[in-house]
Amino acid sequence: MKNLSEHVHAELDLAGEQSDPAQRFHHLERAHILSQYATGDHVRVHLAMLRWAREQRDWREGLGQLIRIAGAATKTALGLVPVGNTGGANVSPIAPMPLPDDLAAIIARYR
Repeated sequence: MKNLSEHVHAELDLAGEQSDPAQRFHHLERAHILSQYATGDHVRVHLAMLRWAREQRDWREGLGQLIRIAGAATKTALGLVPVGNTGGANVSPIAPMPLPDDLAAIIARYR
């Protein structure tokens, strides 16, 4: 893979292949962690999370994603993102979180 964005898209593709909603969201969270370094990818992942929330009829998650979309669109380019944050409404939008080892290695390769 040539760049970090390709890894984001690979996780989004994996999410789309899942029939289990929890597994689908797990891959969206992984895509989110990887996407935090590019505004377009970051917003794209939050839009995918918003679609997931709509499909699940999870209005709390949907509202959380609307807030996060605005933050991703305005803060990513400034580097104001909590590294490792999984991006769901079940976590604080400003809390950094530990990076999974495999994602940390991918990020280190491109950053």
